[in-house]
Amino acid sequence: MERVSVIIPSFNVEKSLHEVVKRIPKNVFEVIIVDDGSTDGTGIVAKKTGAKVLTHEINCGKGRAMRTGINEAKGDIIVFLDADLQHMPEDIDKLIKPIRMGEIDITVGSRLLGDISSMPLVRKFSNKISSALIRLFFGVNIKDTQSGYRAIKKEFLEKMDLESERYNIETEILYYVGKLRMKVKEVPIKTIYGDEKSHFTAIDVPKFIYLLFYLKFIKMRKK
Repeated sequence: MERVSVIIPSFNVEKSLHEVVKRIPKNVFEVIIVDDGSTDGTGIVAKKTGAKVLTHEINCGKGRAMRTGINEAKGDIIVFLDADLQHMPEDIDKLIKPIRMGEIDITVGSRLLGDISSMPLVRKFSNKISSALIRLFFGVNIKDTQSGYRAIKKEFLEKMDLESERYNIETEILYYVGKLRMKVKEVPIKTIYGDEKSHFTAIDVPKFIYLLFYLKFIKMRKK
């Protein structure tokens, strides 16, 4: 059976990190915490969890943290899980099941397949825009393009020349989903919304469109 590595990019999450790790299913092969230059006690908490801990001396961004974790991961399936308890660690089994059954190359935890009554309006709006644009540019037809809760076959990650430093990495991965003709499936997940800010809002739309043009037309020409 394929081994599962869970990568947790972490920045100033000392209050939630231990709980996140504790609730990860026991059948996971390894848990990798990437402490991305935290200035609170995240690093101390991380070492107490028993997980493998990688440390950035300064904050480099979620994309860099994910790439650091990918380079270290030994599993056949890689799961990306946020450290703020917005997503349920218990949903990992739901994400990896279609991959283990040989049906899918990547699963995306979709907040839009369940009850979205608690989802902030700005997130609903930005998801509609981003999903329409990603379908147009990359031919990837999913609803929740902004969800970072994903499981991916390691063999495909090794084919991706990821370069994003921050949240753009999630869109960059979808670019490769289209380019590599990966089989993708959305899996319904539970989400708890707190006071955190969305990294994608209406004012970011021009930047997002530029990113799509870069990935589709400029990055492709470099290869």
